[in-house]
Amino acid sequence: MKHIIFDVGEVLLEYRWKEMLTDDYELEESYANRLGIQIFEDSLWKDFDANTAAKEEIIRQYEQKYPEDAKHIRWFIEHGELMKVARPDVWERVHKLKQAGYQIYLLSNYSEDLFTKHTKDAPFLKDIDGMVVSYQVHLLKPDMRIYQCLCDKYELEPENCIFFDDRQENVDAANTFGMEAYTVTSKEYLLEQLDSLLEM
Repeated sequence: MKHIIFDVGEVLLEYRWKEMLTDDYELEESYANRLGIQIFEDSLWKDFDANTAAKEEIIRQYEQKYPEDAKHIRWFIEHGELMKVARPDVWERVHKLKQAGYQIYLLSNYSEDLFTKHTKDAPFLKDIDGMVVSYQVHLLKPDMRIYQCLCDKYELEPENCIFFDDRQENVDAANTFGMEAYTVTSKEYLLEQLDSLLEM
């Protein structure tokens, strides 16, 4: 029986960051899009995920770098719980896979703050056999060392692992590492793949 490894964001749950900024915070759409891309594409976001600095320090550095956007950036990071959208149909499949005998693991790039907020009370946590999250090990996918970290921690053989991630570079790294890996391009695609596993 193979082990199944899931990324979290845009795999086990969705993000609504644009709606956060437009619907909840009432920014104009084009500005919200620019602001969100600016936040996520800055290397500071990687520092946040890798836990190389505290949340308040990350916010402070953003504010210094983008003073004209400082107030909005602080609001966005401090209200991260509004970003997640549940995927109960995916979680149901995860539970069935667990019942079918698969071992379930998480391998995700996430800050401690957002991971805690986004997975609070999420039922899939009851089905996992282990996890490595970037904030715990100060490493980020697609760095090969984070895949090795998961396998070492739980004594997994890469060739016995199936990995699902929404970013192609992370999937490519998993394939290079020796895992069977799939790029999650939509929730529907993921459901099809999980249903196929359940039918095996």
